[in-house]
Amino acid sequence: MFKNLSPGAIGIRNCSLAESIELAAKSGFAGIDFGIREAAQLAENHGVEHVKGLFESAGILPGQWGLPIQWQDDEQWQQGLEDLPQLAALGRDLGCTRTATWCPPASDERQFDENLQWHINRFRPIAEILAEYDCRFGIEFIGPKTSRARREHEFIYTLEGMMDMAAKIGTGNVGLLLDAWHLYTSGGSVEDLDKITAKDVVTVHVNDAPQGLAIEEQIDNDRRLPMETGVIDLPGFMGKLRDMGYDGPVTPEPFSKRINAIEDPLEAAQLAASYMDKMWQAAGLS
Repeated sequence: MFKNLSPGAIGIRNCSLAESIELAAKSGFAGIDFGIREAAQLAENHGVEHVKGLFESAGILPGQWGLPIQWQDDEQWQQGLEDLPQLAALGRDLGCTRTATWCPPASDERQFDENLQWHINRFRPIAEILAEYDCRFGIEFIGPKTSRARREHEFIYTLEGMMDMAAKIGTGNVGLLLDAWHLYTSGGSVEDLDKITAKDVVTVHVNDAPQGLAIEEQIDNDRRLPMETGVIDLPGFMGKLRDMGYDGPVTPEPFSKRINAIEDPLEAAQLAASYMDKMWQAAGLS
């Protein structure tokens, strides 16, 4: 496992690939999330070796690239599918074969069974293309009750539910974007990780939760930095990942007003890194 920086997840906007790499190197992260379309443009202009060199010269790993498809948009998702083979091939050439997206936990339009089939129909073609280029596809379940209560029809919001859909997609390369926050707010626990293997975990997010709220009162966009409150058992969570042999990126995504208010990107990244260090130490990871 390695500490991975997603600048946007800590409120740093409009950060180029080169700037993200530099920021990670200066703040103590080992890898970064990046946009595969930006990488493709750089590769077109300067060659794939140039893009590889950006990572290698800084000693930074490519962690994962966000799925470059607007799959919920009926008009845009087919164009995304047409672009995906070239982008997945580039990800593979860069040594980064992890990509991920999230799945809404409720719907006003479709009841559960219809919604499940709709998502399988959208995700399976994506997964099939990714499999051709040895890429893995992580899907994030959204845990908080407050995220689904305002919709008419409840959908997948648990680890078990997402693993069931991954199995139904049936391509063998679909697993989890596993977020400790969503595991906690779904009513799950670290023991749930005994039900899966490292093959099922494509990428990982870590966050803590505000104190003084019941699980069902937690709100998705109000989180805390890892280890900031101790509400979520992050040492136990990380220990389970270690024991299963997970070797991928671990990214803080706190949606924290505290860190978002920091204007200096390096200061914000260093603060996030300091809490990641606390989590690593608490979990007994050197």
